[in-house]
Amino acid sequence: MFLSKKKDFFIPEQRDRIIAAIRQAEQQTSGELRLFVERRCRYVDPLDRAAEIFTGLKMDQTRERNGVLIYLAMKDRQAAVLGDNGIHQKVGSRFWSEEVSKMLQHFRHNDYAEGIIQIVNDIGQALKSHFPYSRDSDKNELPDDLVFGK
Repeated sequence: MFLSKKKDFFIPEQRDRIIAAIRQAEQQTSGELRLFVERRCRYVDPLDRAAEIFTGLKMDQTRERNGVLIYLAMKDRQAAVLGDNGIHQKVGSRFWSEEVSKMLQHFRHNDYAEGIIQIVNDIGQALKSHFPYSRDSDKNELPDDLVFGK
């Protein structure tokens, strides 16, 4: 269902900047961020697809239930952000909707990497606020690489 090889959605420099933003955000929190990109969304509602991917990537198995998935269907121009129960209870649905809106503003100007980096930074700050990094107990529970679908 998921591919680890990169697709042509981003040039290498953009991909590297996105991964660096994810790593930087995760250095300040126990939370986990993932980006999943595919051409088309198999569902009418991208949030439903994001939920399927979230479970498939085992993001629902973090210790503090603070994983966040950014989902993009490039050709269909759909996006969703799904946060696990721990972080969702802290920030609520409105936060996710506002972040998707900000990201889509960048997308309207074909500035995909910047939109993703901005949302990663914003979500990273929310995670840091509610789930700060602890040198004694934190570990990177999930890979930081981008995940590509079909």
